[in-house]
Amino acid sequence: MIRIITIVGARPQFVKAAMLSRAISMRNKEGMSFEEKLIHTGQHYDENMSRVFFHEMGILKPTWQLHCGNHTHGAMTGQMLMDIEKILIDNQPDYVLVYGDTNSTLAGALAASKLHIPVVHVEAGLRSFNKAMPEEINRILTDHVSSILCCPTQTAVQNLHKENITKGVYHVGDIMYDAALLFGKEAEQRSTILQTLGLSPKEFLLCTVHRAENTDSQERLCQIAQAWTEIAASERIVIPLHPRTRIYLEKYNLLATLQQQSNILFTAPLGFLDMVMLERNARIILTDSGGIQKEAYFHKTPCITLREETEWTETIESGWNQLAGFHAKDIIKCLSTSNDRKEIQEYGDGNTAQKILDLL
Repeated sequence: MIRIITIVGARPQFVKAAMLSRAISMRNKEGMSFEEKLIHTGQHYDENMSRVFFHEMGILKPTWQLHCGNHTHGAMTGQMLMDIEKILIDNQPDYVLVYGDTNSTLAGALAASKLHIPVVHVEAGLRSFNKAMPEEINRILTDHVSSILCCPTQTAVQNLHKENITKGVYHVGDIMYDAALLFGKEAEQRSTILQTLGLSPKEFLLCTVHRAENTDSQERLCQIAQAWTEIAASERIVIPLHPRTRIYLEKYNLLATLQQQSNILFTAPLGFLDMVMLERNARIILTDSGGIQKEAYFHKTPCITLREETEWTETIESGWNQLAGFHAKDIIKCLSTSNDRKEIQEYGDGNTAQKILDLL
């Protein structure tokens, strides 16, 4: 039996974990022997950013539910490290599986590597080359202590080679493409978000903002809010509001004014299927999320990224994504820019989860 402990804590990780858990279940039905147990660190503590995701996607119920959210980076990561280490010592899995670039990812990878438990990093090799982003630090450190590095693109493989990481590196495709194929169909059948919000397909914009570099900077968030106001003069914009973004909009005295504009529609954080439905039907997506940049491509919706760089460079090269930064004038300019677009082959064929299991 191959015993795996999977560590998750944030929205994108729930989605990826769902795909691998389904693949494990399929393997076990075929006579193979995998045992997966799940640690949920509690990094995302909002119900719609955590528990609803588990319910919607049928993710394995956490064996261990930690409560490490709502702290500074150091306190959060340190608490996770202590709690995860104890679980790993008591259970001695064959592999620890981590996803992406969050504090949960880093804490899990550090705890496992110091106990000489092989770390499997899904979405290895991504680089934005901006170390001001905490996610970039998490990615780099996690990659350097991982034993099996599952890369979504050849660019990610090359990034690792440039850092002298060549052993255990594999291009497996993007596990989020697996999820897009499966949950895109489910969203069409189960989500009622368009009717609930009174939206028509391709007649609204969708925007998400959550990264600290945007929310914690008054200059940047004010500029993004100015762009929302200019957009709302002519079309509707839907903004699922991350808890941190809400805090800073209130702190900078922006929220009340924005809420008075009829074309700006704030919602609470949404479940995954509702979010997929909005992504599939938006005219354009604006985001600072790495994952949503890709989801936009998977659902063939043009994207504008509210950052100066992206780890998903192929979305830019293929014409599906534009880098706008944070200035309102640049965001508005991108809205009227039309690019030639082409398919991205590197994300695979929807069988990334199976390819990862083949490596264990």
